[in-house]
Amino acid sequence: MILNKRIPLSYTLKKIKWDVVITALFATIIHFFSVHIIPINLPIALGAFLGTSITLLLSFKLAQSYDRWWEARKIWGSIVNDSRTLIIQILNFSKADHSIHRKIGLRQIAWCYSLGQSLRKQDPTENLEPFISEDELLRVKTLKNVPLHLINLHAMDVKFLLDQNHINSYQQIQIDQTMSRLTAAMGMAERIKNTVFPKSYRLTLKFFIYLFLVLLSLSLTDLAGFIEVPLLVAISLPFFMLEKIAFNMQDPFENKPTDTAMTSIGRTIEINLKELLQEQEIPEPLTTKKYYIL
Repeated sequence: MILNKRIPLSYTLKKIKWDVVITALFATIIHFFSVHIIPINLPIALGAFLGTSITLLLSFKLAQSYDRWWEARKIWGSIVNDSRTLIIQILNFSKADHSIHRKIGLRQIAWCYSLGQSLRKQDPTENLEPFISEDELLRVKTLKNVPLHLINLHAMDVKFLLDQNHINSYQQIQIDQTMSRLTAAMGMAERIKNTVFPKSYRLTLKFFIYLFLVLLSLSLTDLAGFIEVPLLVAISLPFFMLEKIAFNMQDPFENKPTDTAMTSIGRTIEINLKELLQEQEIPEPLTTKKYYIL
């Protein structure tokens, strides 16, 4: 997630450098062709009309990309709330020994980290050793959907609490509802991850941006080359930058600076749950000197 810090100019320019190079190249070629071979000078209104249309398309794509990013952030916000709720319910409803409370609480921390790693296509069992038993870790390593199995282990423990009369049926229903919301949040995050933003839309938009720049270049051939080429590059920058921003935001689980900060959120959940469980070793929140946090 991008933080409220100074973003290096190199981060932005690096992503659009080839677009800028291509723009400068064809602007130079068009100017040379127009001056030395066949004079061409299109009405500037033609390029301006297309530029206005592209601006509307870019606005639409930015809005759609931000909606996906914001939905992902809301999903993880609900995971924070429901993780806290689950452990508060377990601690206050159950009369069982604290060891099972601690077992569920630490497993919930493992679930949060595992889900984040799974969404980023990383090993979902990495660094789970401090939170779940060796038997559970060996079991989940053989499975395709590790977070789903961890929730299932929660459900088995809740059933045990009910069978042993440590909670009543009404309390079980309340806990089950919380776990159902966690499962639903997992499903919504997986839906965003597995639903690809139409590639044809991006390619079409990129094509029309280049078409606009070509038409604009043909409209500026009366200018000197040392003015036309830099001017066209300067005009192209906001179009390419906005298109790249929209492209990066449309996929919030790709381990990029624009990602939802799942690791940082997982650390927040770990701190909160360990405090509820009255653990002795409480980690510090994640910090970074960079302009983003994951």
